[in-house]
Amino acid sequence: MVARLTAAELTALPGGWVLAADEKSIRHSFKFMNFRQAWAFMSQVALLAEAMDHHPEWSNVYNKVDITLSTHDAGGVTRLDLKLAAAIDDIAG
Repeated sequence: MVARLTAAELTALPGGWVLAADEKSIRHSFKFMNFRQAWAFMSQVALLAEAMDHHPEWSNVYNKVDITLSTHDAGGVTRLDLKLAAAIDDIAG
């Protein structure tokens, strides 16, 4: 099992990611020029997530994509979530 990170270990999150109030997930909202750009971003993230075998919880409305990351087996945020968050930030540019 992957070890859950403590709140102290989560003080320096990548990009605009924020720790949820319950400290069990990290979240980020991305905004694009239009639906097509948002969908293209989601497609790239989907391929990355599948390759990592670590899948986000997300929603999309027009040009906005909200992503929540958590490792369910660990009951919270792990290094794998931080790795995926950084890679998602790279995709978003």
